[in-house]
Amino acid sequence: MQLPQIRLQSTFAQTEIRTTPAKLEIQQRPADLTIEQPKADLSIERTPSRLTIDQTKAREDVGMISVARKTEMDAQQGRSDLLAGISRRIQEGNEMMMIENGGNPIASQAKRNLDDTKPFNIGWIPSPGSVKVDYSPGKVEINWKVNKPVIESKMNKPEISYKPGKAEVSLKNHASLKIDFDNLKYIGTNYEQSI
Repeated sequence: MQLPQIRLQSTFAQTEIRTTPAKLEIQQRPADLTIEQPKADLSIERTPSRLTIDQTKAREDVGMISVARKTEMDAQQGRSDLLAGISRRIQEGNEMMMIENGGNPIASQAKRNLDDTKPFNIGWIPSPGSVKVDYSPGKVEINWKVNKPVIESKMNKPEISYKPGKAEVSLKNHASLKIDFDNLKYIGTNYEQSI
């Protein structure tokens, strides 16, 4: 026995999506940087040390006297001897004027003038402290100034390039429905027909 059949055959619609991806490019140049370091300012002031040795007195003690100094010393000695001689002669003249008071002024003056020896004791040549030493120390003054570095920087902006993406939607296949009939008959009154 054959049963009537209806056959349905369908296909679904298919969509198609085509995409173009977005494109982003970023370029970043490095910053421009300059650094300058000035030298430090340095100044040095130096006062040299000074040593003075005066041995004039020591040289005089051993008889080494300059002509100018010897002349000066002789002039002073002559002046003091002259004044001492004038004083002695005034005193002796006064003693002679008073001879009537007694005594023997001539003999005492002769004895006093002959007894001119001086006692000698131990002496040092040159005498102690005759060499004079003077010293002034030197000085060093150092002044400096540190200069800060000069830094200049310039930032470069990034370069950005952007291309947007796209999405294209289209229908790839249309939907379809196919209907088939099998063993389908129309039976009417005294009538039969295959459909």
